[in-house]
Amino acid sequence: MSKRTIQAARAIVTGASGGIGRAIACELARQGAAVVVVARRQEKLDELVAQIAATGGRAVAVAGDVTDAATRQRAVDAAVSQFGGLDVLVNNAGIGATGPFRQADPQRLRQIMEVNFFALAEMTRVALPQLEQGNRPIVVNVASVLAYHGAPYNSEYSASKFAVRGFSESIRAELTAVGIDVLVVSPGTTETEFFDNVLEDVAQPSWPEHKPVSAAEVARQTVRAIRRGKHEIVPYGWGRVFCWLCRLSPRLIDRLMARYT
Repeated sequence: MSKRTIQAARAIVTGASGGIGRAIACELARQGAAVVVVARRQEKLDELVAQIAATGGRAVAVAGDVTDAATRQRAVDAAVSQFGGLDVLVNNAGIGATGPFRQADPQRLRQIMEVNFFALAEMTRVALPQLEQGNRPIVVNVASVLAYHGAPYNSEYSASKFAVRGFSESIRAELTAVGIDVLVVSPGTTETEFFDNVLEDVAQPSWPEHKPVSAAEVARQTVRAIRRGKHEIVPYGWGRVFCWLCRLSPRLIDRLMARYT
């Protein structure tokens, strides 16, 4: 992957109204990027644009649902019309739900896959023509440590993040020929409002408690990885341990998962 500078880069960040997406948008802007921020909540985006402008940065808002093709196209069009092109695409928008799979309505799976995977893939597709013309372009896909091993009561979310990781690995090979890099960010437990907005919260595993990392720290590590040309990062200490154990002893992880059900 290519090393790059953030200064003067042109970026799109989806799911930017809060949490990791908002923090990544702020960090990109702080380091000199111009950012199109995308999310459903117009008022939150307006606050973010004002915050970035107050510190001398540049940002424009595109309010809409990333599952809507028109929203995705408007985001790319905004990057071109406002900033002259696109160099960085951060696919961060995501939703989740907790509860036993066998008791869930089938619509829960479809909603999660629509936002977490299909919208991400189609956002990438519509952005590729502009990224090909960009300066050391990169696609950043936000997955999860649950893309390494599924967790009980998180079946749909885990499946969507496995799909993101597999998709990212596939297009990384394809896009090498046109000079577009792909970075996968796999956060662990993070201080965000994510669990305040899940589709359902029926049951959760009885995990041991670990101190979460801040969204700002995830953003710092993500932007550093963009600069350094990384393929994948796990911006959380316990998450790195988990991913290492998944590779070293998957049967041990299977037993632990069953224990905490």
